[in-house]
Amino acid sequence: MYVGRIERLLAHYSPLPMCIINAQGKVTRASSKIDEVFKYDGIVDGDIFALTGIKLCEITKAASEGTALYLKRNDKSFKVLADSIGGDDVSSIMLHFIDMTAYDNLKDLYNNDKLCIALVNVDNFDELTSSAGEDREMKLSGEIDRLIRDWAHSMEAGVSRYRDHLYEIVLTNKNYKWLVSNKFSILDEAREIETEADFPVTLSIGIGLYGKTPAESEAYAQDALDLALGRGGDQAVVKNVKNFEYYGGKTHSVEKSNKGKSRIIAHALKLLMSQASKVFIMGHKNPDMDCFGASLGIHRLAASIGKETYIVIDSYNDALTSIYEDAKDSGEYDFISSERSLSLLDGNSMVVVLDTHRPVLAACLELVERAEKTVVIDHHRKAEDAFTGTILSYMESYASSTSELVTEVIQYACEKKALSKMEADALLAGIMVDTNRFAVKAGVRTFEAASWLRRNGADLEKVRRYFQADSNSFKMRANCIANAGFYEGGIAMSICTGLNPNSQIINSQVADELLTIKGIKASFVAGQNECGRTVVSARSLGDINVQLIMEKFGGGGHFNTAGAQSDLSPEDILKQISLELHTRRIKS
Repeated sequence: MYVGRIERLLAHYSPLPMCIINAQGKVTRASSKIDEVFKYDGIVDGDIFALTGIKLCEITKAASEGTALYLKRNDKSFKVLADSIGGDDVSSIMLHFIDMTAYDNLKDLYNNDKLCIALVNVDNFDELTSSAGEDREMKLSGEIDRLIRDWAHSMEAGVSRYRDHLYEIVLTNKNYKWLVSNKFSILDEAREIETEADFPVTLSIGIGLYGKTPAESEAYAQDALDLALGRGGDQAVVKNVKNFEYYGGKTHSVEKSNKGKSRIIAHALKLLMSQASKVFIMGHKNPDMDCFGASLGIHRLAASIGKETYIVIDSYNDALTSIYEDAKDSGEYDFISSERSLSLLDGNSMVVVLDTHRPVLAACLELVERAEKTVVIDHHRKAEDAFTGTILSYMESYASSTSELVTEVIQYACEKKALSKMEADALLAGIMVDTNRFAVKAGVRTFEAASWLRRNGADLEKVRRYFQADSNSFKMRANCIANAGFYEGGIAMSICTGLNPNSQIINSQVADELLTIKGIKASFVAGQNECGRTVVSARSLGDINVQLIMEKFGGGGHFNTAGAQSDLSPEDILKQISLELHTRRIKS
């Protein structure tokens, strides 16, 4: 009776809309002002979940923890405060509804008028204009300029062009939301501009949001643009205080014809090595042929200037056994474990990380963290968790492989005939693995690098022997191909059964093979390694960006070649991939 009297007094004298619910979530009392929240009469005996959409368990938790809940009703927004009444046996909960509409409207107005910074880069501007001819060059440049300025003016944004290929646009958050709702249609409009090149006009856009100052928003925009370019261009990347968001990414990275950057990187890398006491070279966990070939190439560069050089490798799969043993038997390379590298590290050592730019994949993350100087060379599309604080970063997503990038660097940094036959073979093997024998992602510069390696002693017959598989792997691959399933939209999927230390290699080979089937546009193959972890290989002919799909599962790669690892079973992850593909088809 005492509790009931308190409830009546609270309901009668409350200056705010309020109601009281019992342990079953039913409304037992309500104040006269409750009609400011609910337009209809008679909410007593009504279910609180039906009235508000807030679960009883959430209300109980808020009452015990003293946290607030939020409700939107009748174009108004309310903060809901919950308090318990009575003991455990006759517990009721009192809900007060505080009108926050004016505050929220003011906050929305403030946020909508807040400035955002957008940096717009015309990808491969030099290649586009140089291929257009003198008469067409000015016209093409003018069409691109007009498109970007009209786009900015349609949002009442300020626009400045401070390089031939780079624009800065200042817009409001309200217009940014409009961009998102229109899915950055300017990316599609740019590709419709006619060019005389064999690739379209593409834009990379970096947007910085919610910086405390314009300078901080501009820094966010630059980080976002760097990430967009590192991921191959033709996309918009948005960075705010908390995370990154991605839009677009529908075309392949376009190969750059100018090798000026390779020359600059080569001289910078050689200079940095000359200033270091020791050079440690490492790739990703469970290195592949590309990673290994690039390691031998960088070892040659360091050794050519007399540096104490080590290659850090803890384990490798069967596919690397033959070339690893040949390299070890040659006696020219110091292969050491991660533990050994940490004991040899000194304050002036340099670490060169190859074929990955993500800390989570590095063979020895502690070595990078403890080293004063770190260099990254990689050909994968840039992920948001990339290494920070590197003194030199050479990342080109257009390149077929890290071995291709290293081969170009060696041409500018070393004397002619500097490579041994072993190193030339390893670098050529690395290129061949990542291009599937020059069948995918092989550009003009890829063949130029391969030709240079051949002139420096690379033996194709020897390289082919490195690719030979044992009979068990061959049978497993054949069985996986035979059991593949084919689905709507030109999708092929298969599972490599059992635990296999070479699952990553077999999966990638099967995925490549499935793409040779007529009508197949993309393939996904899953299998478990010796640790029971699921490894997925994804391949595409270009209609589907498999990199974006693999990123959903913590992986990455390139537009048409990607992969991921997961704790899900092979069956479950392929189901999740099917769902993701279906969702993308609906959105498109």
